[in-house]
Amino acid sequence: MDTEYKSRTQKKNEVRALQRLGEQLVALPSGQLESLELPDELLTAIELTRKIRKQGAKKRQIQHIGTLMRHIDPQPIETALALLRSGNLRK
Repeated sequence: MDTEYKSRTQKKNEVRALQRLGEQLVALPSGQLESLELPDELLTAIELTRKIRKQGAKKRQIQHIGTLMRHIDPQPIETALALLRSGNLRK
């Protein structure tokens, strides 16, 4: 088999990391978020999360964002967020 074995804990940690990344995306201003060139489905989920006020519903939506992010490469997003935080990427 060519698939790499991942323990249950390792899988959970990866999912939590994607959810934290999603929370950072939700906290970004709209202009910066648009400069990241994210998939439309992910942008829609982020915009919906911003409108939700109930904490439980917001938590479920963040989990959904984490699920969506499993299908894309998070590395370019992490790099762009780091550049935004350092002030080198502006739009």
